[in-house]
Amino acid sequence: MLLVDVYLDKSPIQGIGVFAKNHIPRGTLVWKLDPNYDRRIPVEVYERETGPIKTYLDRYSYPDRRDPNYIVFEADDARYMNHADDPNCDVSSPEETYASRDIAPGEEMTCNYNHFFEAGFDFLGDR
Repeated sequence: MLLVDVYLDKSPIQGIGVFAKNHIPRGTLVWKLDPNYDRRIPVEVYERETGPIKTYLDRYSYPDRRDPNYIVFEADDARYMNHADDPNCDVSSPEETYASRDIAPGEEMTCNYNHFFEAGFDFLGDR
């Protein structure tokens, strides 16, 4: 779950993005995996899905780095965070995300998707 105030808007990177409402200082914990809200879905359940549900999960879920038998679906707007090669959020921990530098109000919050995939990032359905 996101722990900072954000809003969604059109992204110059891709589709919709997550933008900071307020200044976020470097080192701030901006997201934490919360099992009360964030879903860990068994891969076998994910792989049985078809149609719009599968397409949605392909786009907005990622492999659980703690257990390859699961994917993670974030219940809040964090699922709209876009990739950047030089991101302002550090997702190297599978359970916490920190601001890797100061993030200005109105700035898009980004992360490096390569942390989620061993051989470079893909959407789930592209693997």
